[in-house]
Amino acid sequence: MHVTRRKFIISGLFASISVALLDACWLEKFFIETNNIYLHPTTPGKEQIKIVQISDLHIQSVNYQLTQMVKKVNLLQPDLIVITGDALDKVKNHGALDELLQLMDKSIPKVAILGNWEYWAGISYQQLTAIYKKHQVHLLVNQHMTFKLQNKTVVVTGIDDYLGGKPNFEKAINGIPLHDYHIVLNHCPIYSNYIAKKQRQTGKVDLILSGHTHGGQVNLFGYVPYKPWGSGQYLKGMYEQDHTKIYVSKGIGTTFLPIRFGARAEIAVFHLST
Repeated sequence: MHVTRRKFIISGLFASISVALLDACWLEKFFIETNNIYLHPTTPGKEQIKIVQISDLHIQSVNYQLTQMVKKVNLLQPDLIVITGDALDKVKNHGALDELLQLMDKSIPKVAILGNWEYWAGISYQQLTAIYKKHQVHLLVNQHMTFKLQNKTVVVTGIDDYLGGKPNFEKAINGIPLHDYHIVLNHCPIYSNYIAKKQRQTGKVDLILSGHTHGGQVNLFGYVPYKPWGSGQYLKGMYEQDHTKIYVSKGIGTTFLPIRFGARAEIAVFHLST
């Protein structure tokens, strides 16, 4: 059969569009990549503190994607799991969050913060706190907690959301004890600029973990049509501001449109030396 140049080009375009749609509507949404970040030079055979970041679940139901993610996290056996906001964006989905947390290894310490969607959706702070508490997840709102991980003292500070709440870094770190590492959880990365600047006066912050941006959610080969307010100059991955490392997760879920392109869902695994 003779194929004209025009038919060949049209067929190629159709195939390309089909692959792009498949990727956007299925592959990047449902396949979660694991990104390992080593904050210090590794020593072969030496134990490291392992912290897993889960962000922007926007949970609707506990589907195959999320159950596989939890299995992966449980197998990693991290020293700490941190949930950096926007776990929920609808009041009716409390039950799905409860069900997902039930699947997580209860022996792993967990910390969570609020994102803008928990506020915008009008989710009850008391009800959310009760769900987290049921599963041994500590919800931090301008507060800090101290953990002993691999014989190191790790302080985790949770900041209230920049858009929906009242972030207060100074209040959050008030009375902070002596520590080996200080990690700050801050949903909207634009507020990380303030934290990085203030830490020169208040004490070194080793790492700020944010989410919110979804990596742009749609990233057309470097062009991002939309970033949510509160992202600032941040999109995804590791940054450094005022000698402070800032990691912005692409998160798990989606908002507005249920698609991802060029911004695959992720969990981030941070390795700290002991």
